[in-house]
Amino acid sequence: MTKMEDMLSGLRRIVTANDADGKSHIMLDGAPAAEFRSGDIGGLFEIWHDEATGPVDASACEDKAVGTPILSPDKGKVKIRWFAVGPSPEGAEPEMIAELTRQAFIAMGAGDHQHDTSKHPAMHTTHTLDAIILIKGRVKMILDHEEAEIGPGDVVVQRATNHAWAVIGDEPALFVAVLVDRT
Repeated sequence: MTKMEDMLSGLRRIVTANDADGKSHIMLDGAPAAEFRSGDIGGLFEIWHDEATGPVDASACEDKAVGTPILSPDKGKVKIRWFAVGPSPEGAEPEMIAELTRQAFIAMGAGDHQHDTSKHPAMHTTHTLDAIILIKGRVKMILDHEEAEIGPGDVVVQRATNHAWAVIGDEPALFVAVLVDRT
C-alpha cells in the first residue's frame, strides 16, 4: 500500500437526515461517494454537493455526492470534499509533471482554470469562495506574488485567486474543503 492509499483508506463521511416524523437519523455512514484519482499525485473525494442558498431539505435522503467529481461546484451550489496532494515523483522531468497535471485538470472538468502555470504546473483559478483546512501533511501554498507554509489545522480562505499546493517532504497532504459557487 502506498503512503497515499494508506492516508485515504480511513476516509469516512456521516450525513444526517430527518425521517417522516421529523426525527434525526444517520442517512449515510461510509466512504466518499465518488472519487477522482491521479495516481499518487492526488485526487478529489466527494463528501456532499448541494444548494448554496435557500432552506435545507433535511428529509431528502438521496446521496448528493454521487457522480464524477469535478473541481468546482455547479452554479449556485456548494461542494464539500477531501482532496489529497502527493509529493512530486522523484526524478520526474518537469515537462512530464506539467503534462500529467494538465491532463488531471482536464479530467476534473477544469482545463480552462489553468491560466498561468509559470510558477507551478498546478496553478489554477476558480470562481469559488473556499474554506480549506489542512488535516495531514505540510504544504506550500503558492500564489502569484508569495508563498506560505501550511500545517495541520491551518485554514485558508481561498477567494478566487490563482494558486497551487506543493507538498513539503515525502508525505502526502490531506485537506477538507468547502467550495461555494459565487457566479
